[in-house]
Amino acid sequence: MKAAYIQETGPPEKIQYGDLPDPTPTGSQVLIKTEAVALNPVDTYIRAGSIKMDLPMPFIVGCDIAGTVVAVGPEASMFQEGDRVWGTNQGLLGRQGTFAELVAIEEKWLYPTPDRVSSEDAAAISLVGITACLGLFEHAAAQPGETLFLTGGSGGVGSTVLQMATASGVKVITTAGSPEKADLCRKLGAAEVILYKEEDVSEKLKSIAPDGVNIWWDVVRSPNFDQAVEHLKMNGRIVVMAGREARPEFPLGPFYVKCCSLHGFVMFNAEASVQRKYAMQINEWLQLNKIAPQIGRKMPLSEATEAHRMQEENTLNNKGSLSGKIVLTP
Repeated sequence: MKAAYIQETGPPEKIQYGDLPDPTPTGSQVLIKTEAVALNPVDTYIRAGSIKMDLPMPFIVGCDIAGTVVAVGPEASMFQEGDRVWGTNQGLLGRQGTFAELVAIEEKWLYPTPDRVSSEDAAAISLVGITACLGLFEHAAAQPGETLFLTGGSGGVGSTVLQMATASGVKVITTAGSPEKADLCRKLGAAEVILYKEEDVSEKLKSIAPDGVNIWWDVVRSPNFDQAVEHLKMNGRIVVMAGREARPEFPLGPFYVKCCSLHGFVMFNAEASVQRKYAMQINEWLQLNKIAPQIGRKMPLSEATEAHRMQEENTLNNKGSLSGKIVLTP
């Protein structure tokens, strides 16, 4: 089979695209014929070696996948040949990744792909969808009628948080870097959009939400906690999910006086049963057309190196040339 893999960690150029042996499903694994995969910032960190994990070499990169079951292991019972499935949480913690024509995956990390949902959309929503659910509901306990401030509502995670919060009755105020991205945020359900390159975010937010917001979701690598706490209501919650090297100042006094809470998390630490619960919710929203995966670029799997380079330019260097996810197909 063809696969995008590395023999050692390093820059995007370390990715090779070539032949590897076909995997055989064992135990409760199922074998997936890949139809689409999606790229995430965490994939680039693992490939670069900036997140230290034991990697089987050669190591196939990638977390997300959607495709069709072509074989099942002797202990697998949840799926059968011909089932369309999607999943994430691969290429992590010693598990091989998904950027290959065939992938053997433990069935607990896979979910049925709803009718009328394409494999490209299923792959695009996988990691960001479960991440958004974990942050909104498992950690921040978002409730209908509350207000959420979100940085970067047009990005991969941001656009998903925006849609899921809106679908749950939460009012979303977000930021965007251009009028075009602002229009996209409004289309996805944002009640208000602040153009952070042209407007003072704090001043604008004071006029939009003078009494503050319930939840502050920050996707930036260096969060401004002074700003966040200033705009939070009593019992407000801050969600952070980026900035592994960040060491920002923290306004402890105002934070605890308002009885606020801070929630940091990574998707791959969540138990399989918890991820499955939210995957089923994602499937329901997809079927009801309440959420639409945002795909910024489609590429062939053979261009995995260029895809990683593009993702890094936007994640690490803030190039701003990408809205939504990069999806690749064999």
